Amino acid sequence: MSTPSMIRRGLLATASALALAGLMTPIAQAQTKLPLRISTPAVADDWHAKMWTVFKDSLEKSAPGEFDVQINLNASLFKQGTEPAAMARGNLELSSISAFDIAKLVPEFSIFTAGYVVQDPQQQQKIFNGPIGQELFKTVSEKMDVTVLSTIYLGTRQVNLREVRNVRTPADLKGVKLRMPGSKEWLFLGEALGATATPLAFGEVYLGLKSGTIDGQDNPLPSVRSAKFYEVTKQIVLTNHLVDGIFLAIANKTWNALTPAQKQKVQTAATAAALFNNENRIKEEGQIIDFFKQQGLTVTTPDQAAFRTHVQQVYLNSEYAKVWPKGLVERINAVK
Repeated sequence: MSTPSMIRRGLLATASALALAGLMTPIAQAQTKLPLRISTPAVADDWHAKMWTVFKDSLEKSAPGEFDVQINLNASLFKQGTEPAAMARGNLELSSISAFDIAKLVPEFSIFTAGYVVQDPQQQQKIFNGPIGQELFKTVSEKMDVTVLSTIYLGTRQVNLREVRNVRTPADLKGVKLRMPGSKEWLFLGEALGATATPLAFGEVYLGLKSGTIDGQDNPLPSVRSAKFYEVTKQIVLTNHLVDGIFLAIANKTWNALTPAQKQKVQTAATAAALFNNENRIKEEGQIIDFFKQQGLTVTTPDQAAFRTHVQQVYLNSEYAKVWPKGLVERINAVK
């Protein structure tokens, strides 16, 4: 026979159980979210950092409650260049990886570290969104255990000189001490352009230009502005010698665990992120030339066809080209 005290204890126990269930529900829901950790060396005000917010917002709209997207900027989660290995080990879900990173494990991809292979951002997208991209990304997936979702336009590198000179062909850069990043691939590119490639840390370039240790440097124009190289140079030569890109990629372990519907949502988010970055970066590059002219710099356009023919021939006669699939240069050149 139940007493009033027993009834009260029963009611309290039931209430406690319901309250505990209510507290646990959000925790349980949170645990069902699939974590998508993103590691990037990009700084907050760069387009290829902002694009990850577009990626996150897209998933929150299309798949509310399904993913826990965690954006880590400034290489705060993984050091730049170590992301592919982290994804292959299953320690990281998403990152943007460079052609140089990919070429370490997929040598044929080194073709995209060579000068004048990709002509402009529009061709870049057509190459990687077409049959060539499909074939190469399949190999990337097999060898690196990551799936490339979209191609990010990083900028087109130009030559920036401390003194004005008439540059029409690679021969006109003879004797010019052109600062390049220190790796052998970058130095080879500088020599292929006709200059004397000079390795120098990025943080030392401003002083090197000011003092005359170097005669010039190469970078995408937004980098020239942000580093204030225009203060110590007098000319921009629009060589367009390297259309640079990075690749938004997801670990195969993560990708293969998704449902077909989830894969579609993640792919759509990656495409939206790439489009956001690419459109804004192209717009910025188009407007920035006026800025340099206002700063008093001379902006010239050389014979880009002469540069392209010369540089491609230098690469084709080098050790680098030996690992490129036969006919790939011609196939890329044919993409319009």
